[in-house]
Amino acid sequence: MPSLKHIRKRISSVKNTQQITRAMKMVAAARLRKAQEAIIAKRPYAYRLREMIGALAAHTDFNDHPLLEQREPKNVELIILTSDRGLCGGFNANINRTALRYIQDNEKGHESILLSVVGRKGHDFFKRRNDVTIGTYFKDVLTDVGLTKASELAEHAISSFLDESLDATYVVYNEFKSAITQEVVVEQLLPVVPAETATDVQAHSEFIFEPSKGEVMDAVLPRHLTVQLYRMLLESVASEMGARMSAMDSATTNAGELIDRLTLQYNRARQANITTELMEIISGAESLKG
Repeated sequence: MPSLKHIRKRISSVKNTQQITRAMKMVAAARLRKAQEAIIAKRPYAYRLREMIGALAAHTDFNDHPLLEQREPKNVELIILTSDRGLCGGFNANINRTALRYIQDNEKGHESILLSVVGRKGHDFFKRRNDVTIGTYFKDVLTDVGLTKASELAEHAISSFLDESLDATYVVYNEFKSAITQEVVVEQLLPVVPAETATDVQAHSEFIFEPSKGEVMDAVLPRHLTVQLYRMLLESVASEMGARMSAMDSATTNAGELIDRLTLQYNRARQANITTELMEIISGAESLKG
């Protein structure tokens, strides 16, 4: 049985850990509120822009703009959005597993699959594997998420697609549902996907491009890709904060339960020591009487 000193040190250590996890939960909750407000504010514009671009693409063909060209996906890029820090439950593990599953399921359908990673956790995971190829590691994207960082990702994807080194680009990220729920999504970024279904107005509309169709596409398609990547980054940040808050809440609760068990063990050991000492005193007194 562990000594009383050992149990006391263990209780003190767990209490210190509980204070840390409680503080991390509070920090994550504050950051989650800010991240949630940001993604809720940006989603309507991003979704509406995606619908508009899809409708435009449905009324054009790849000859109107190279980003619309549908090629056989021989060489594919996966942009994986993970976090720089851990202690956020299964946030990063779910992303990594989904990316690996995609690679395994499509290894015969694609000649090559290149990984571009955002976040240190994803990079650390994939660089240890010999069955995947990491192309670009984007650093310091999550420290200050903004349109500038999203634009850099978009320019990388566009240049690789235009020089035909890659035939398609997909993004793997956690879509924010609520503080306790995130859903891993694999979303096609390039080529731009035409809308499969359109409203009656869109289906019977004739678009007038001014000054020309090519110039309009040159202006709106890169902006569309930047906005979608910005939304995905915000989704990822909000999901990370939600996952970290949930993980730290569970850790704080588990620490409290462990403290209760250790305290009970300590009291039992202390009572056993007291009983043993009393028995020794009584035995010594009886021996002196004899």
